[in-house]
Amino acid sequence: MHLSFLLFALHLAPLLTTATSVPPELYSPLVPQKILAAYQKTPDPIQYPQYTYTNGTWELFPADVWTSGFFPATMYALEERKGLCGATKSNGLGIANWANLGRALTSGLMALEVQNTVGHDVGFLSFPFAYELQINPHNQTAKDGINNFAKLLAARYNPLVGCTKSWDKPPYFKVIIDNMMNLEVLFRSADLTHNQTLRNIATSHADTTIVNHIRSDGGTWHVINYNETTGLVDSKQTNQGYSNDSTWTRGQAWGVNGYLDMYDRTNNRTYLETSLKLANYFLSRMPSDGIVPWDFDAPTIPPPRPADSSAATLASYGFLRLATAVPKEKLKWQGAALQTMSKIIELAFNPSWDSLLSNGTVNWPLGNMLTGTVYDPVFMEVDAGDYYFIKVGTELIKQGLGHC
Repeated sequence: MHLSFLLFALHLAPLLTTATSVPPELYSPLVPQKILAAYQKTPDPIQYPQYTYTNGTWELFPADVWTSGFFPATMYALEERKGLCGATKSNGLGIANWANLGRALTSGLMALEVQNTVGHDVGFLSFPFAYELQINPHNQTAKDGINNFAKLLAARYNPLVGCTKSWDKPPYFKVIIDNMMNLEVLFRSADLTHNQTLRNIATSHADTTIVNHIRSDGGTWHVINYNETTGLVDSKQTNQGYSNDSTWTRGQAWGVNGYLDMYDRTNNRTYLETSLKLANYFLSRMPSDGIVPWDFDAPTIPPPRPADSSAATLASYGFLRLATAVPKEKLKWQGAALQTMSKIIELAFNPSWDSLLSNGTVNWPLGNMLTGTVYDPVFMEVDAGDYYFIKVGTELIKQGLGHC
């Protein structure tokens, strides 16, 4: 067992047996205020925030990028929160009709149903369409969005490999751990169309990923390079992590949640056990200060080792889902989520920034100005981190821990 986990566990232990304090920032009126302010700066044609500059202002991108679904999904997530909490002066949720804002932003994604360059990440683009169907199950535009994105993802499946292709980068058939999060759109479309092939593709991908992406200790490789002709693994590497044999934290957190999605859809306990394996590894590698680093194997010298607030919020959301999926470990996973969120909020909740959190690490190996430098203690926030910040707060309410 890693020494860092033993130290982290000493901090975590009280959370497992006593009532814990939920960070009040999760329900601050600054949350909806910042989200609305970002919406009001949306240009025409629509562009979407993906990450901030180091001064905390959002950089906007055209729709054809992998993160574009998160901002409209954030609007729907706030609408869900308002449905649970009501709109009060203290929570500030009454300042907008969040569902309408989500619909307006989603309109900019519709052209991507026909053609886009995001590859496997069409699953992320489908998020706001799925939210809309929760509100109005008969919305044909939302149904079409789900089905069209699922069709695009299914077309990337290679039966010899057993996976859907992530990136179009010859000569390899590249599959990344992130892709586990995109399989949900296949199930959603299968629900609408009764196309069993879509479910089969999703389970094949998940099963193949267990075999080739996950190490015996529960860590994960970021990228697997398959031979497209034989279906065999050629090599394993990273793209956004520290090294080819390191564990990139956001990828690990994608895996925790992706396998929970698979368990929710199939009730196959292998997927739950896989999620637990990945989550326990995540906890075992947490440093003693409780701050999620961008890669568990990145060097700590020279300090500071960059954090990744997006990995922290995403992992925390997975921990809370495990608290529901594994009732006998409920306190453990609730405690882990609260500890992780408390630490990242202490570090990165920055009222002066456009984003909810700072200290997200977009793609450290690129070494360019958009991800800071090794000498800069402030790093960008990724839009996915803000989305899961809100999701964590809402899940805490559902579990009776959060009060809004």
